[in-house]
Amino acid sequence: MVDVLALVEARLHTALGEPDARAAVTFLGTDRIEVLRFTEGDIVRYATLGMSAQPMADPTSALADPVKGPRAELVLSVRAGLADTDKVLRPLAVLAASPQVEGLVVAPGASLDVGEPLWPGAPFSSVLVAEPGGLVEDLELDAPMDPVRFLPLLPMTTNEAAWKRVRGAKELEERWLTQGTDLRDPLRKSVGLD
Repeated sequence: MVDVLALVEARLHTALGEPDARAAVTFLGTDRIEVLRFTEGDIVRYATLGMSAQPMADPTSALADPVKGPRAELVLSVRAGLADTDKVLRPLAVLAASPQVEGLVVAPGASLDVGEPLWPGAPFSSVLVAEPGGLVEDLELDAPMDPVRFLPLLPMTTNEAAWKRVRGAKELEERWLTQGTDLRDPLRKSVGLD
């Protein structure tokens, strides 16, 4: 059997360079989740490693397929030096473990909430899962396994998360775009939602 996590880590290194820090978190009854930190100029990227070890299973299925099914890792990008964003390691690991713990299938357009600030002083407790393929290309695996997708996470304020539930992910993304929102600003205010 192919070592999926070794291939995922190699893809992350190719796309983002060598990590300058890593941490591991293990939750009772789950596989270990690592979070790697990559720094490039004034941008810090945090990527999970471990979420893709098993395919995500539809929670309505009677039996989870150990081979087929969507696989993903999460990537969060923020501006360095404005907040203590390294404290996001545990919340990111919690989000990455959610398919194992809660039976979620994490996909673009989904909202994920950790129920507390992503880092000290953060105006965000939830994220919007964005479309993959921009920063880190999908990792193709041997059939019948699905590719590993690297899903960008966009932090949302409480108001943005509520607005997204009513109006949808696409409208929120359009609002961010039209108002020139810096989604990498770890201290940004909520976008105007009138």
